[in-house]
Amino acid sequence: MTAKEIRQAFLSFFESKQHHVVPSAPIVVKNDPTLMFTNAGMNQFKDLFLGEAAIKYSRVADTQRCLRVSGKHNDLEEVGIDTYHHTMFEMLGNWSFGDYFKKEAIAWSWELLTEVYKIPKDKLYVTYFEGDEKEGLEKDQEAYDLWKQYVDESHILPGNKKDNFWEMGDTGPCGPCSEIHVDCRTDEERALVDGATLVNADHPQVIEIWNNVFMQFNRLKNGSLQSLPAKHVDTGMGFERLVRVLQEKTSNYDTDVFQPMIQFIAEKSGIKYGADEKTDIAMRVMADHIRAISFVIADGQLPSNNKAGYVIRRILRRAVRYAYTFLNFKEPFLNQLVPLLAEQFKGVFDELISQQDFVQKVVLEEEVSFLRTLSTGIEKLDKYILGQIANEIEKDSLDESGNFKIKLSGYFAFELYDTYGFPIDLTELIVKEKKLLGVDIEEFNKHLQEQKNRSRAATAIDMGDWIIVNADDQSEFVGYDDLEIETEILKYRKVKAKGKEQYQIVLRQTPFYAESGGQVGDTGRLEDHSRQFWVDITDTKKENGLTVHFTDILPDNLEGKFWAVVDEDKRILTEDNHSATHLLHAALKQVLGKHVNQKGSLVNADYLRFDFSHFAKVTDEELAQIEVIVNQKIRQNIKLKEQRNVPYQDAIESGVTALFGEKYGDFVRMITFDDHFSKELCGGTHVKATGQIGSFKIVSESAVAAGVRRIEAITADKAEQYFLDQRKELGHLKALLNGSKDLSAAVQALIDENAKLKKEIEKSTIERVNTLKQDIVHHVRGINGVNLITKHIDLQSAEAVKNLAFSLRDMVDNLFLVFTTEIDGKPGITVMLADQLVKQGLNASNIVRELGKEIQGGGGGQPFYATAGGKNPAGLKVVLEKAESFIPHQ
Repeated sequence: MTAKEIRQAFLSFFESKQHHVVPSAPIVVKNDPTLMFTNAGMNQFKDLFLGEAAIKYSRVADTQRCLRVSGKHNDLEEVGIDTYHHTMFEMLGNWSFGDYFKKEAIAWSWELLTEVYKIPKDKLYVTYFEGDEKEGLEKDQEAYDLWKQYVDESHILPGNKKDNFWEMGDTGPCGPCSEIHVDCRTDEERALVDGATLVNADHPQVIEIWNNVFMQFNRLKNGSLQSLPAKHVDTGMGFERLVRVLQEKTSNYDTDVFQPMIQFIAEKSGIKYGADEKTDIAMRVMADHIRAISFVIADGQLPSNNKAGYVIRRILRRAVRYAYTFLNFKEPFLNQLVPLLAEQFKGVFDELISQQDFVQKVVLEEEVSFLRTLSTGIEKLDKYILGQIANEIEKDSLDESGNFKIKLSGYFAFELYDTYGFPIDLTELIVKEKKLLGVDIEEFNKHLQEQKNRSRAATAIDMGDWIIVNADDQSEFVGYDDLEIETEILKYRKVKAKGKEQYQIVLRQTPFYAESGGQVGDTGRLEDHSRQFWVDITDTKKENGLTVHFTDILPDNLEGKFWAVVDEDKRILTEDNHSATHLLHAALKQVLGKHVNQKGSLVNADYLRFDFSHFAKVTDEELAQIEVIVNQKIRQNIKLKEQRNVPYQDAIESGVTALFGEKYGDFVRMITFDDHFSKELCGGTHVKATGQIGSFKIVSESAVAAGVRRIEAITADKAEQYFLDQRKELGHLKALLNGSKDLSAAVQALIDENAKLKKEIEKSTIERVNTLKQDIVHHVRGINGVNLITKHIDLQSAEAVKNLAFSLRDMVDNLFLVFTTEIDGKPGITVMLADQLVKQGLNASNIVRELGKEIQGGGGGQPFYATAGGKNPAGLKVVLEKAESFIPHQ
């Protein structure tokens, strides 16, 4: 079976078991503060497990793109080195939300593996939870008994809490799990060593391929477990491992999932795959990493220097580094794998092929940038080794192997890593080539750990358990229609972040819009029923499917009725900017081309920020054209056409604009301003008609990343104030120009006059310098064979003073010159030395720094010429008196 056939067989099997097949959620996680990336198949169903969203389908199956390179699940350093770890991988999963449980999950997993995929039964081992006395958890006898119906007891193995009790995190849903392992060794190897002894022993050929998790408990903040009201099944099977097993390979990388890319890399590098372990690892790293890089970019996360953007940049740089070091790719190459990858996933994850050009150009730009960084890092490392170490080591300090008996500073290695993104293993490789003993890795790790600790401390969030006030399944958002409603508090919890304590509140019904899709969360008040007392709602965010309201204090009585009141002024201004982004998006497509797609946005009450795909600076003419189109649509006062609960496929077929990287459900909300102009899927709030926006003004256009531009703009009262300020400024200019009607002509006349006066001043200054030069030459003092010039120069141009000093250096032998100046009230010092004096050990930079103390200042420069500035003009006289003291005695 090909990889595509294996994937489809899984989905078809569970479809036949009445499962609803759902698409993969984006790999980049939004609306969950605990995750940057989807790292397990269950992530997109987290709100269902937590009881925070309605269950549409009780049985679900899917293949989910996952990424594990940070936090608890960090496999990055293993990727490419072993045969089965990956950055991005597919997780095949089947789910039950309060429907079937252990019996069906176990039966179907065995049926699929042995009857559909035809894996020999004697190669399979299963595990069950053996219990944990400390937790008061009993052995999972039910799972054991169920497995006995299918599997020989010698192949049913107990597992401890680490291996067979799955937890979402420190808190939340959890439960015992039952893993399925397969022994891929040869018959001869299996006859020699019992496979049961190799399960969960990190044997490369005895591997886990499926995990059935039985969600039964909820882990509380205090560590205790409480039973869930409904029991769920959460399963996951590693697609790449499954393909390896079914295609009878010893490595995931030998399957048709990776081989097309590996062979392409081998062909382009001129190095055969399988010829050398180091080059094989490099090819595996590249083939794996380009998958993670491409899908994360396609899902809307660009490489950057922080958070999720930094993670993906780190993955990309690891791939480039391996290509550079081991495959001799000194020019950008990784980006050439994108078209191959896009074609491979065509019909599976089409978001990549539809954005192929964009993704490839972003990867190319990152490669170009990092290759420059590599060159800089190597140059700095070479200089450090040669300048700081090698010059101090005598030839007799070599050891028996010909290595210098010294290690590279761990702090310097960390600086290279931290400042330039220079990988530590590349530093170690270069150090070894330079014949040093190595890097002080202990010191490097110490600084790295300190940085990690600082980062953790800065982002640490301490969340308490939810305290139930009024039991209910879920909260309802009513803010599209109402800005003030009567409601109740369902639950609350205390949260501590960055030393500040806050509370999070969930309401039965809420008009507060939670931050999402670039639109900021609403603020407002939660008033008691008498409207005499209230607490301020400082922010509103989404957590999974839950709307969470932030407040610094809690109401005195939590159980009563409350009025939830949104800050209407802020909401209206935010809506103005949000609707303007839709008009802007449509105008950009009209002016720049259909390739334009939204890549991010920020919408608040003050301004809008819109990021979009485009590979050139937007010209002033194009920006003006875009502004005209948007303002025309505003003046047309187009009424909002809002359609809720539209079947997703119907919406797509209607020509609606959907954003890459967004998770859309089966039913969506369509926002339309003129069927022929702007039609988008959007969950945000909007104006009822475009006329409310008032006016639209672009204030900046800039680059964000390769192939991504950013426009910032203002609307409504901010745009009005902008034009008032411009009018005021224009009036002020007119007044300064004596009420001139033609401002351009008046300003041009001033520019011309200024240029003419500058030329006259320059001419006058040159004449003044020539006069001074002739006068100074006649007043040179000879002291100990040195020609000394000390003088206060009355010139109002630092450049003129410099020219005078250089002219005198050409005219006077063995010159020692010190000038003082006072330009615009600021004291200055100039020191000029002849080459002969520099050779004798004098240094103009050292001298000017010492003299600068007299004017409460400092400076520097070259050994023969240096300047200083200061604050105290009264010290200039002392400077001239002190200058002579620097002349050496004979």
